[in-house]
Amino acid sequence: MPELPEVETVRRTLENFILNKKIEDIKILYPKIIDDDQEEFVQTLKNKTFKEIDRVGKYLIFKLEDVAFISHLRMEGKYQICKKGDILSKHDHVIFVLDEGMELRYNDVRKFGRMKLVDHDDYKNQLPLSKLGPEPFEIDYLELYQKLKKKNKAIKTVLLDQSIMTGIGNIYANEICYQMHLNPYTKANVLSKNRVKELVDVACEILNKAILQGGTTIHSFSVNGIDGLFQVQLKVHMQKHCPLGHEIKKVMINERGTYYCPICQKAKR
Repeated sequence: MPELPEVETVRRTLENFILNKKIEDIKILYPKIIDDDQEEFVQTLKNKTFKEIDRVGKYLIFKLEDVAFISHLRMEGKYQICKKGDILSKHDHVIFVLDEGMELRYNDVRKFGRMKLVDHDDYKNQLPLSKLGPEPFEIDYLELYQKLKKKNKAIKTVLLDQSIMTGIGNIYANEICYQMHLNPYTKANVLSKNRVKELVDVACEILNKAILQGGTTIHSFSVNGIDGLFQVQLKVHMQKHCPLGHEIKKVMINERGTYYCPICQKAKR
């Protein structure tokens, strides 16, 4: 699933292609992608011009003159810039026909992605964005500390809870725990204030590095044919050995594949 760095890469890349482009038409080939009434979605956006692309956690917000819609890529959603007349892929589900002979195509092998109209100015206070916690770049570590004190769950599970802190997914949760020498089974409510501050700092550091590298390409993430490069810097996720040569162990924590080093990330007793 694309996480914060991958979605930020999509946002930055698309800005170079679609800002100030007008939507001449929208072709919806798989209606379930659209959470709104299909006809309302098309008529609301038709003849509007892309003015800005925002991001909140893993959500993209496409802002036009006076309307906006959010997009969640879910597991394998992608955006591609194409020329009118280019052959459609069987996984192209929403086609934004733009002026100047361009198309913005939403492609999704598993069809899990969703789009929804939102208020142009107040989208952060509307569902689904209103239920999200702050991003690591925004959160106050003391606020996070108070949230974690109420969570008697594995820190790996809590890092994936978007209502506590948004933007971190499975890949980066594994990498954050490794860099902190933190066992992923550690209960969130035992972390000290200093460790929580370290958690925020490490999360920001890793996410920023990943953004600079264009994200992590695993399975099918790409934006307009551009793949992320951060996968070459992964320390534990999908690795066989950690940087110190210890064997990586893979376990399931709350049904999510978790990679960690039992030596570097020893459980505290």
